[in-house]
Amino acid sequence: MAWIILAVAGVLEIGWAIGLKYTEGFTRLGPTIATVSAMVVSLTLLGLAIRTLPVGTAYAIWTGIGTVGTVALGIMLFGESTEPLRLLFIALIVTGIIGLKLVTE
Repeated sequence: MAWIILAVAGVLEIGWAIGLKYTEGFTRLGPTIATVSAMVVSLTLLGLAIRTLPVGTAYAIWTGIGTVGTVALGIMLFGESTEPLRLLFIALIVTGIIGLKLVTE
């Protein structure tokens, strides 16, 4: 169950990272409320996950999910770079996430 909680926390991290763009410096109320809410829930779920998962592993996976998802949405929503080296390094993060999951019970 902790892994599912951690995955949801990571997805919410993607949501708040992308949400920051839409808040326009926290000047737009709706996006600001959604972004701050996603932050709070994401951190709360991370806190629940580390009750049973190693903190270093959980934090690395949480940030990795957030990073990879934010880059993917940045490419899709904002036309960010798809330079091959950039994608290679994102693939390395995915490899790290998978590796940490495989070596952690």
